[in-house]
Amino acid sequence: MCNLYSTTKMQDAIRQLFRIRHDRTGNLPPLPGIFPDDRAPVVKSHDGERELLMMQWGFPSPPNVNGPLVPKVRNVKSPYWRGWIKPQYRCVMPRTSFCEYQDTKPRKTPTWFALSEERPVAALAGIWRPWTGGAAPRPNRSRASTCSTAF
Repeated sequence: MCNLYSTTKMQDAIRQLFRIRHDRTGNLPPLPGIFPDDRAPVVKSHDGERELLMMQWGFPSPPNVNGPLVPKVRNVKSPYWRGWIKPQYRCVMPRTSFCEYQDTKPRKTPTWFALSEERPVAALAGIWRPWTGGAAPRPNRSRASTCSTAF
C-alpha cells in the first residue's frame, strides 16, 4: 500500500462495522487524502472494549536513525519493532480506499483502489504506541499516540 489512503464514509458506518463502544473522534469529517504525519481515525482495544480515536500516522524513527516518520512496518524481526507488535498495541485503521502511483511520465498517475464502486469501509492492519518524545514534526501538533500500518 502506498502512503496515501482515504476514509470518506460517515463515522456511524465505522462505529457499526467495528462495533465501537467509545467514539473519541468528535465530529469526524470525510478525509479524502490521509498521508503520513496526518491524524486519522484508528480502532483499538481499551479495557476490553473497542474505541475509535484519532492518532497521527507514522512512528518515530529508531533512536539510532533520527530520520523521518516511519509509516509502514517492514521488518517485524527488528528489535525496534518487536515491542510494538504485541497484541495490546495492535489496531486497525479504517479506510474506504487507498492509492498507488503508476510511474508515468512526466508525472506519476494516482490510481485508487477500493473493495467496490461504493467504497465501503474496510481497514488496514496497524500498530500503535504512546508518544512521549520531543515535539511533533509539524507546529502545534500533539502526538499523544501514533500508529503505523503493519504488513
